[in-house]
Amino acid sequence: MITNLQDTVTLHNGVKMPKFGLGVYKVEDGSEVINSIKYAVKAGYRAIDTAAFYKNEDGVGQAIKEIDIPREDLFITTKVWNDNQGYEETLAAFEKSLKKLNLDYVDLYLVHWPVKGKYKETWKALEKIYREGRAKAIGVCNFHIHHLEDLLEEAEICPMVNQVELHPYLSQVELRAYCASKDIKVEAWSPLGRGRLLDDSKLAELAKKHNKTVAQIILRWDLQSDIITIPKSTKEHRIIENATIYDFELTDADMQVIDSLNRNERTGADPDNFDF
Repeated sequence: MITNLQDTVTLHNGVKMPKFGLGVYKVEDGSEVINSIKYAVKAGYRAIDTAAFYKNEDGVGQAIKEIDIPREDLFITTKVWNDNQGYEETLAAFEKSLKKLNLDYVDLYLVHWPVKGKYKETWKALEKIYREGRAKAIGVCNFHIHHLEDLLEEAEICPMVNQVELHPYLSQVELRAYCASKDIKVEAWSPLGRGRLLDDSKLAELAKKHNKTVAQIILRWDLQSDIITIPKSTKEHRIIENATIYDFELTDADMQVIDSLNRNERTGADPDNFDF
């Protein structure tokens, strides 16, 4: 039973990662990101997910400094962007991120996209960073099964996390099964499908049945499906609402209804076909 916001999942190297966190994609650097992190921490969140590409690592670092929570109780994720991939480039990019965040280490460092011809060298840099203890865990984002298979041919350390677009319209069943077989935890970005699922009639029925919002139903489905999830919001009431998912449980029948909504429909780019 998943009981509260501090619940964790254990990665294959023994590191405990919160199952629920705050994403800060498209959250403006400065007061907007600082305030949203403060709202989240006050509401009980302990995981914050940023990236070099989001251009708000400075604000995330400032928020961490200003909140009254021990560093070891927080779980901070950041990512290396595509134009900084490659071995030396990644090591340099990591230094920049660490400096902006004003931290000695991050809890999770991720390869943002599988840049063809580069992600293996990038991964070698992540392995070095991990061995030096400057990232407690390392992983990837947006990797299909074939990307993972390719990476694992040469990798000395298996990724601990694969963060992908995942929501009821894109439930990634095969990828989740493959990751489970390798003990790679799956984390959902855009868990609410950028708002596209909020008008779904079947989800609305479940929301009514449980006296919850559609967003709460989806986020609860994530947790019960063993998916780490990081919804984004900048509004305090929404940050609190998103996390109010520990006082009810979806039945097996409810879960099946949500599982049946899959359309393999993306809101973001396909990892096999992106040009950024």
